[in-house]
Amino acid sequence: MAVVAHTSSDLDMLARLLRAEAEGEGEMGMMLVGAVGINRIRANCSDFKGLRTIPQMIHQPHAFEAVQKGYFYQRARESERRLARRAVRGERPWPAKYALWYFRPPGDCPPTWYNQPLVDRFRLHCFYEPSATECENVYNTF
Repeated sequence: MAVVAHTSSDLDMLARLLRAEAEGEGEMGMMLVGAVGINRIRANCSDFKGLRTIPQMIHQPHAFEAVQKGYFYQRARESERRLARRAVRGERPWPAKYALWYFRPPGDCPPTWYNQPLVDRFRLHCFYEPSATECENVYNTF
């Protein structure tokens, strides 16, 4: 059962985002991106208040660099659609379980990102989750 309402078009858009943001990180890296995106919709806090849909989450200004590149706009593939379906069903692998942010630094992960603590690194991406005082809801959505 889905934890976020979505259409087939929304699922394709999420699949395209997973590929464009993290294809080089393999299936797990793409799943982590999907988990962060779904967390942003479900948490309704911090920079992500009012996000209710996958398109709103993906096209939020400055949220994902990939939407500015042509690769994001290529047709979704079934392998990424399968990962997107897992994400909308609420699969949240570590270190994205409660994360609302990730990025790819040129070197080591900074201990904080926009004042949020580092959770862990997966390959080239660092993941950050809010404190319970900043966003209690991210810890209560599942």
